[in-house]
Amino acid sequence: MAPGNNGASTTPEDDDPFGYLYADGQAAGATPPSGGGGYGYPHTRSSHHHVRAVGERQYGQQQVPQHQQQTAAYQQPNAYNQPNAYYQAPETLPGGAPARPAPPQTSRGGGGRGRGPNTKALLIGAVAVVAAVVIGISVAMMSNGTDDDKGKNDAGSTPTADSQSVEPSATPSQSATAEAPAALPKTDAKALKLDGGTVVASDVKGAKAAGGVYVAGFNKVGASLTWTVNDIPKDGQYRLYVNYGVPGKDSDATINVNGTKQTRPLNMTNFAHAKEGDWEKGWTNTWAIVQLTKGTNAITVSCEAGNTCDANIDQMWLTTNPPS
Repeated sequence: MAPGNNGASTTPEDDDPFGYLYADGQAAGATPPSGGGGYGYPHTRSSHHHVRAVGERQYGQQQVPQHQQQTAAYQQPNAYNQPNAYYQAPETLPGGAPARPAPPQTSRGGGGRGRGPNTKALLIGAVAVVAAVVIGISVAMMSNGTDDDKGKNDAGSTPTADSQSVEPSATPSQSATAEAPAALPKTDAKALKLDGGTVVASDVKGAKAAGGVYVAGFNKVGASLTWTVNDIPKDGQYRLYVNYGVPGKDSDATINVNGTKQTRPLNMTNFAHAKEGDWEKGWTNTWAIVQLTKGTNAITVSCEAGNTCDANIDQMWLTTNPPS
């Protein structure tokens, strides 16, 4: 069958929606679709050519005006997820579909969902604070270093007249030497003045004096030896040291300074713990406090009544009291 209009047929299947594409269809009055008409042929009064909105036509029911259908569709309660018999597509309503609300704008600009606090901005702020602290510390350190360098430069680059006038001198070292304690005198058996039967000998080994010489015969009352001491720096107490040897038993003697007898004797105990009669093993030393005057002094060690005098004496020396 050729496409076109076959007459007064009123059924939809007799219409060719593409009749306007053929010559005989165009001769029969078929035109391209436009507006609310049919597909291509002129409208007839049959009901199937009338365009209706979705859901408007209800078969087997009483027709309800369109505005009442819309009102009922909005007012009638509908169960959850149940189809609405009066639902109409939004685009079929007067004015078309309602415009969707614009999505909320975020701080980042443009569309998209909001993400709460702007963590990127917070991170940038924290980094800025740390950077400011580091810069402040660096500036402070640089400033301190600059001030120190400036102070050094000021101190070294512009000497004052006083510093220029100061020149190296031997005076400080000389004054230090004068303040240092001077070495006190020392003597041995050869320099001593001997009285009362004392003599110089060297038979017993172990004496520290030069040549192993010592004073012997100091074993009876009246025996004495005198040391004339020079260059005493000042008045005061000093320690008199005596190197001696005993034959394995204790001994003592009397001390006189410038003719004045000292209250305490010179203790010559057997500190070496030598056996009795063993002179070589009995060498040791002792000390006593004496009062001297500045300059020259005479120190006499003698065997007086009441002393146990039996010793060899080889050296004598002085130190401060207490020793410095």
